Amino acid sequence: MRESRLLLASQSPRRRELLALLGLPFDLTTPDVAEVPHKDEPPVASAARFGRAKARAALAQLGGRRDCSTVIIACDTVVAHKGQLLGKPRDADEATAMLRRLRGQTHAVYSALTLLETASRRTVDDLAQTELVMRLYTNVELDAYVASGDPLDKAGAYGIQNAAFHPVAALQGCYANVMGLPLCHLVRCLRVFGVEPPQDVPAACQAYNQHVCTVYTEILAQVPSLLDGNEICQVRAIRGDNVPSSTF
Repeated sequence: MRESRLLLASQSPRRRELLALLGLPFDLTTPDVAEVPHKDEPPVASAARFGRAKARAALAQLGGRRDCSTVIIACDTVVAHKGQLLGKPRDADEATAMLRRLRGQTHAVYSALTLLETASRRTVDDLAQTELVMRLYTNVELDAYVASGDPLDKAGAYGIQNAAFHPVAALQGCYANVMGLPLCHLVRCLRVFGVEPPQDVPAACQAYNQHVCTVYTEILAQVPSLLDGNEICQVRAIRGDNVPSSTF
């Protein structure tokens, strides 16, 4: 285990709060990345592309220097319903339409993680997937939630942690993933670079979110999964070479 500087490439207050649960110091940067999906691009591919772009943008903000103790953490979270990407609503009307569409429906949330070590330019990718069922909230509840403004900065137009609206009836997978940073997936990625959080991350996450997790043991026992769906993890160079520097 070694000491490494962590740099979170995100402006999300939720990601900052979740990352703090690891008990490791970290710095912040806000990468300038246009999150525009390509035509007919699958949601997972969009998330992976955005996450990698954020990591590269953060590296550029550092001036490309090779600081051996810095690991950049970038993440992008998307909501998908019947294969269609649901981003952040542009206004209250779009938020209302999204929430009506999701009411009583099953959908998926994907978070694509990219960690980049600035010294070696090695990266590790991982993907978290959570399946959710929305509850049958009433139109009155929906309208009040939209009027609160909470949906407007959230993919899919909802925050799972909103106690007043409590939009989700059931879920299978990582709860923190739906908030934007799957912590146990992050832990297993950090281990690739020799970084071990001092905190009991599953316990801290469950206490913070008031949610009993049944999947953390399984997640932590696995190596990070490639975003193309393969069962192995490749730590590869980000500069365009296709030869992995390490394979698990």
